[in-house]
Amino acid sequence: MRLDGRVAVITGAGSGIGAASALAMAKEGARVVVVDLNEASAKATVEQIEKAGGQALAVRADVTRATDNQMIVEKAVAAWGRLDVFFANAGVPQSPENVEDVDEALFDRIMAVNVKGVWLGAKYALPVMKKQRRGVFLITASTAAIRPRAPRKPGGADNGVDVEPGENDPSVTPPGADEKSVTPVATETPMLPAFMGKRVVDDEGRARYVATVPLGRLNQPEDLARTAVFLASDDAAMITGTCVEVDGGRCI
Repeated sequence: MRLDGRVAVITGAGSGIGAASALAMAKEGARVVVVDLNEASAKATVEQIEKAGGQALAVRADVTRATDNQMIVEKAVAAWGRLDVFFANAGVPQSPENVEDVDEALFDRIMAVNVKGVWLGAKYALPVMKKQRRGVFLITASTAAIRPRAPRKPGGADNGVDVEPGENDPSVTPPGADEKSVTPVATETPMLPAFMGKRVVDDEGRARYVATVPLGRLNQPEDLARTAVFLASDDAAMITGTCVEVDGGRCI
């Protein structure tokens, strides 16, 4: 198993990409801290992991709060003695709107979750990883940061967030932590309707988005989960500071 004995924190793991990644990492041997603002959803993911024979812990947390991020890391270390993977996956979707039409409160919420939440996760996870001299800090970004399309969403800026990967100090062998990002195209998650600017995903909306993907389909959460497992494993030991596009060729 590629993640045997490792400890992973995954935010936004009550549904969608986060839940699929929690299940996939647990299947590969990781002990998973399942973090979500919705405690019931976090517990549901944990139940699935435990039914499959894995180990997991549900934690309700708001990633925009420093104290919550500190608590997440402390719970992981208290439960299993280490922290090997922090997957900053929690995010807020934005419907396709022109910049001048975006509500300020929504913009603030997007930046708080998608940018500040990632920074706070790094603030508390990286010191543990540097002390261990190993770890992976993984981020869910978006193709919107690489190839934005009209209407341009200010939320696209948040998806390009980056975190300095460790110290790059030659006196530290290996470096304290690797930073890697995955950039999905539109994915079949509960966020998809909001992303499309609809209450529910209809045939017209789906066809319009699928037409932008050369491989002819949208992402499934499992597509991202498999990539997250790879990036968290020793198979990706020489990958750092990199954004991996899981987009069916959309950014070509």
